[in-house]
Amino acid sequence: MSHKRRFFYDTEFIERPSTIDLISIGIVGEDGSEFYAVSTDAEHSKANQWVKDNVLMLLPPEDDSAWCSREVMRARVLDFLRPSKTDKVELWGYYSAYDHVALCWLFGPMVDLPPGMPMYTRDAKQLCDSLGNPRLPPNNGAHDALVDARWTRSVWQLLTAVAQRAAAVTHAP
Repeated sequence: MSHKRRFFYDTEFIERPSTIDLISIGIVGEDGSEFYAVSTDAEHSKANQWVKDNVLMLLPPEDDSAWCSREVMRARVLDFLRPSKTDKVELWGYYSAYDHVALCWLFGPMVDLPPGMPMYTRDAKQLCDSLGNPRLPPNNGAHDALVDARWTRSVWQLLTAVAQRAAAVTHAP
């Protein structure tokens, strides 16, 4: 029997014309478990001023254990998510198109994704739009990948409650 585990994540990256250079990733499980890593391979010198001012300044000190190579990051992500054919992973983000690409590139081409790892990320912003754009809580830690992943989890919880209330009203006798 297949089982799905839900995770909420965010990445910070340096966007360039030919690539998305992953800086950091934060992942929060539906159960509250957390993962955070910062890439030692990201080319910070190629970051634009906005990324320097709003992302790089929030990273932990370079001697923090969160810092690792992309290769180690990939192994740690797999260890945290544990995707498999029987334990599939459901991923959620917020405006998550680039986040999904940054995450998948840890594994190489999309065909090399591990079994149970989805080829898409569900987007809480799309869910919000479909529910009429209810007011969301402020994100006071914007551009810190782990703080943003926590916020996405709280947004998903709020939106699923809104959807359940709407369904209950629709199906009320």
